[in-house]
Amino acid sequence: MLIGLVGKANTGKSTFFKALTLAEVAIAPYPFTTLEKNEGVAFVETDCPETEFKKKCKPKHGYCVNGKRFIPVKIIDVAGLVPGAHKGKGRGNQFLDNLREADVLIHILDLSGRTDAEGKLTENYDPSNDIQFLQEEIDLWLHLIIASDWQIFAKKVQAGETKVSEEIARKLSGLKISEEMVRQAMKKLGLKERLSEWTQEQLMEFVKILRELSKPIIIAANKADTSEAEKNFEKLKKEFPDTVIIKCSAECELALREAARDKFIEYIPGSSEFKILDEAKLSDKQKKALSFISAYLKKNESTGVEQCLNEAVFNFLNYITVYPVENEAHLSDTYGNVLPDAFLMPSGSTALDMAYAVHTDIGKNFIAAIDARTRKRLAKDYILKDRDIIRIITK
Repeated sequence: MLIGLVGKANTGKSTFFKALTLAEVAIAPYPFTTLEKNEGVAFVETDCPETEFKKKCKPKHGYCVNGKRFIPVKIIDVAGLVPGAHKGKGRGNQFLDNLREADVLIHILDLSGRTDAEGKLTENYDPSNDIQFLQEEIDLWLHLIIASDWQIFAKKVQAGETKVSEEIARKLSGLKISEEMVRQAMKKLGLKERLSEWTQEQLMEFVKILRELSKPIIIAANKADTSEAEKNFEKLKKEFPDTVIIKCSAECELALREAARDKFIEYIPGSSEFKILDEAKLSDKQKKALSFISAYLKKNESTGVEQCLNEAVFNFLNYITVYPVENEAHLSDTYGNVLPDAFLMPSGSTALDMAYAVHTDIGKNFIAAIDARTRKRLAKDYILKDRDIIRIITK
């Protein structure tokens, strides 16, 4: 699973990335601060079964705080996008190439309206323009790839050498676009195998549906702590009623995470509050900043940054969390570590899929699984549920 952070230059993408990962990245108020992609690890949040079983877990990867399990996921922050990126404008070719492996995109939008289409400082820019432009740039990029040798592969299809769905899926396989996605898009538009009957309008609609299936987009309406944000947010909701738009303040989240790292406060990512540990250690500037953030949290319930990540993984990609153990009675591995592993699995995964996710040899030697809650034996085709705890039995 790979989550891509996208958007035009100077919207706070690097701040958003650093808030999620605490990685050292360049942050500056001018376009193309990010010249090369930044890759890092963020942590998606879910309820840990430790609370249910009243046993303290000991994660091998990630961490757990007050019953909230944080599981690592890979994210990528790519160079800022400008209009005409599909033709190579700005750092367009690099930007789009970096998106190839992404499963879902979080579009970082400047809700303040203080950056224009190219990421330059301005006033009263309409951020709704950026939603449309980003989608169009990805659509045009996909269109260029498909249409690059259209006549050649149309002849192959007509000659019976291949099917449309197979050929298009082959051309787009590097973008995580499957043949099933291609078939779904064709079915939705009623497109037939005779490519000569496809119009340019139908082809553009076709790539739009492929983009929606393969690169779903969540809008992170960033800089929501600015004075212009509320008005622009209401406008976005009216203009894009079917789009998931989450108000965010990456700067607030980054400040909270850094303060928690430095032991100034207690803060669980995604929370609506924090606790100051020793006010005497804080400077007047720090106290003022934390007071501002506290007021923001009371109004908005969270900074929105962790919410975007959770939305991407659990609602857009429909992943569930499964806990494999070696001792179902103690919920532990052979060393006695409780709930040491938490795997993110696609919804619909089976017990056998889980076995292969743990290790290929375990999958090959799978006999059955045991549900730690019911102690029932599970067959290989058992459909896993969120927060299942299972022991895998092998030959």
